[in-house]
Amino acid sequence: MNYSSFSFIDIQNTLFLKFKGELTLYNLTNYQKELEQATFSKEKNIIIDLSELEFLDTAGSLFLNDIQKELHSKDIRFEILCEHKDVLAMLELVKEQTIIVKTIPKRKKRKLVEKLGEKTYKNYLSFLSFLAFMGELFTHKLNYLFSYKSIRFKEIAFEINESAIKALGIIALTSFLIGVVIAYQSSVQLKLYGANIFIVDMLGLSILRELSPLITAIVIAGRSGSAFTAQIGAMKITQELEAMQTMGFDPYRFLVLPKIAALMITMPIMIFVSDIMAIIGGMVVANIDLSITVDMFLDRFGDVIAIRHFLVGIFKGPFFAFLIATIAIYRGLLVKDDTQSIGLNTTKSVVESIFAVIICDAVFSIAFTNLGI
Repeated sequence: MNYSSFSFIDIQNTLFLKFKGELTLYNLTNYQKELEQATFSKEKNIIIDLSELEFLDTAGSLFLNDIQKELHSKDIRFEILCEHKDVLAMLELVKEQTIIVKTIPKRKKRKLVEKLGEKTYKNYLSFLSFLAFMGELFTHKLNYLFSYKSIRFKEIAFEINESAIKALGIIALTSFLIGVVIAYQSSVQLKLYGANIFIVDMLGLSILRELSPLITAIVIAGRSGSAFTAQIGAMKITQELEAMQTMGFDPYRFLVLPKIAALMITMPIMIFVSDIMAIIGGMVVANIDLSITVDMFLDRFGDVIAIRHFLVGIFKGPFFAFLIATIAIYRGLLVKDDTQSIGLNTTKSVVESIFAVIICDAVFSIAFTNLGI
């Protein structure tokens, strides 16, 4: 590094800031500290003397430019004394290329009506998109039903194994525990009135008509529905769906319809298993806590629980399965080209499926009650 120096010279009420040698990035720190300690408020005239400055880099030019801005802001008269062409050219270049920092205006806070309108419009577009998907799905499903050769039995069997048979264990365990909990909580109240035997009526009606279909649907939505969304979403990210279409394979025929068909076929079977396990759980508690034997329980069950209550629960199965599979696949097709989108749409798939199942169950309950079923 060559010679460089900086000094203050006061001559006849004029302060000279004299730079000699080189003014570069390597010697700016010391000069900056000296300038920060100096007070220019009493000075009327300042001359930045660069007559003996031999070399100036970009950092030095910015440094001198900042000094000029500071003097200008304090209304101090100043001038630059320099005859070196290269130094003057560097100063002019930096002055031309100085970035003007613009303050970004703060975003106005939107009103509640504006937010509500935007949210409503987005939901409206999502609803139209879902209707378009349903229309295309029903079109393919009609062709699927009327064309025997188009039915993919192998894919349906595979999906039955993946989405239903492998889920029987968790459904059975969950249903058993729900039956135990309901029977145990009910037994406390029934014992107070000596109505122990009526636990059979309560368990039979609540489990067969409502609880088993709902429990099964919720477990399947969380297990198989989320798997559908993640699988199709991953295939969309890796462009496997586009590759299938390029090779002449219809994704609806090979992916979508087998999943829906498999779930609709197996949901009544899973509800039946759930019915059995929940009743067994209630029977165990009734025997232990209320001293109702298995024979008494089954005799009472056969007398008071009509077959229609069982059929009502089984009847709901295909509808629940259709809602779960359809929403899960639709959310999978909405996945964008990033992994975060898979997690977001999988979460929405499970939440929306459970919500749709509960609404559907409420509609069925009102309809069956009004029909006297």
